[in-house]
Amino acid sequence: MGPIMNLTDRKAHNIKPGDKPIADGTVPGLRLYSGKLKGRGKWLMRFVSPETNKRRDMGFGVYPEVSIIEARTAALAARELIRNGVDPIDARQADTQARHRDAQALTFEKAARRYHADHKAGWRNPKHAAQWLTTLETYVFPHIGKRKVDDLKARDFADTLRGIWLEKPETASRVKQRCSTVMDWCAAQELIGGNPVGVVTKLLPKQASGRERVVHQPAMPWREVPAFVEDVLRVGRPSLSKTMLEFLILTAARSGEVRAMAWDEVDLDGGVWTVPAERMKAGKAHRVPLSGRAIEILEAQKEAAAHATLVFPSPTGVATSDMILTKFLRDKKVESSEPGRTATAHGLPQVIDKTNVSRSQIFRMMKAGKFPQSYNLSDTGCVVAWNETEIDDWLYGSYRTWAASHGHQPLAQSRFTRKLVERGHRLDAGRRNVTGMELNDDGKRAAGLPTV
Repeated sequence: MGPIMNLTDRKAHNIKPGDKPIADGTVPGLRLYSGKLKGRGKWLMRFVSPETNKRRDMGFGVYPEVSIIEARTAALAARELIRNGVDPIDARQADTQARHRDAQALTFEKAARRYHADHKAGWRNPKHAAQWLTTLETYVFPHIGKRKVDDLKARDFADTLRGIWLEKPETASRVKQRCSTVMDWCAAQELIGGNPVGVVTKLLPKQASGRERVVHQPAMPWREVPAFVEDVLRVGRPSLSKTMLEFLILTAARSGEVRAMAWDEVDLDGGVWTVPAERMKAGKAHRVPLSGRAIEILEAQKEAAAHATLVFPSPTGVATSDMILTKFLRDKKVESSEPGRTATAHGLPQVIDKTNVSRSQIFRMMKAGKFPQSYNLSDTGCVVAWNETEIDDWLYGSYRTWAASHGHQPLAQSRFTRKLVERGHRLDAGRRNVTGMELNDDGKRAAGLPTV
C-alpha cells in the first residue's frame, strides 16, 4: 500500500454518508468518519491505553465545526499524554470533573474579581478599571454575588438589573455588559456551558432610545455671556477658575481640553493652540486660533511661571479637577437657559452653537464673498476663536489667489489667521461657523488686513 496522503479540506468537504473513514495522515490513529450529510463527519482517534492496554476511541468533535488543524492539535496533545503513560480519555474526564468542582465553588463575585485582576493591567484608564468593579459591587454583588456561576440563569441577571433598567438606563447597560463579560470569561474557562446574559433583554421592558434619553448639559443664554465676562469674571480678585472660564469662552473649547492644556501645544507667535488628537473627543488634532485677549491670558500665565508643562495647573501642580469650573458657576448661582438648572462649564461651548450656521451656508457665503456680521459674537464683546483645517486652508487659499492677482506678496498663513482673529473674524468648521469677513475684490480692506 502506498503512503497515506495528508487529509485536506477538499477531501473532507467531499466525504459522504457511508464512505470509509479518511485517515488524517499526520497523527497516527486520527480519522474523519462520515456523518449523515455530505461534507460533515466526526473526529475519532483510535489508540491503546497505556494504563489498561485496551483499545479505545477518543473523539475530538465534528467537522467542519472542528477544523482539520484543530483536530490534529488536540490529537497530538493526546498522543503526547500516551507517550508519558497517561490515558488521554481518563485525563480529559479528570479535567472536566475538576472544572466542574471549580464551577461549583466559584461564585459570581469571585469570578468577577478574578477577571478584573487578570485584565485591569491592559486597561489604559485607571479610573475605568476602578469603576468597572465598583458598579458590580454596587448593583450586582448584593443580589447574586454569592451565587455559583453554574447556577445562574438569565432571569437572575434580569431581576438584578430590573431596579435600574429604566431609572438609570446608561448605568444598567454598562452593568449588563460587565456581567456578560464575566460570564463569557467563565464560558471560556469551560466553567459553564454558555453565557445566559445575552438574552436578558428579552425579560426586561424596552429602554428609551439614546436620543430620547439624552440630557444636554445646561448652558448659559448666549446673550448673557458678555455681561457674565465683564461683571463676574473680570471683577474682584483674580482666580484660576475665572481665568480658565474666560479662556474657555474665548476658544469654545471643552473644559477637559482647557484643564489639561500644555505649553507645548501653544504657538504664541502664530496665535494658534493645537489640541492633540489624543485629547480630542473625535480623536483628531484640532487647531484653535487665539484672539488677542486669549493670548493676553496665556502670556500672563506664562509670566507667572506656575508650571513648566501645564498652562492652568492646580495649586498642587497637577491638572485641575473636572469640577472646579462647574463649582464656580454653582457658587455664583449662574443660571442656565433651562429654568431651575445652573449653567455648567461643559455647557458653555453650546453657547457658540446657538450662533452657528450650517456648512452648506458657509460655502454659499464663500462663493458670494459674504459673511453675515450678525453671527459675530465680537459684536457683543466676546471674541470667539475656533478653527479647523478645512475652512482655514480654504480661506487662506482664497487670500493667496487674491494677493497673486493683485501683485502682492501674501502673508504667512499663521499671520493671516491671527489677523483675522484679532479683528473679530471667527473661523469655525468644528462648530460650523464663519463670521464677519468678505473675500471679494475689496475683501482685503473689508477684512481689515494690512496692505502689503
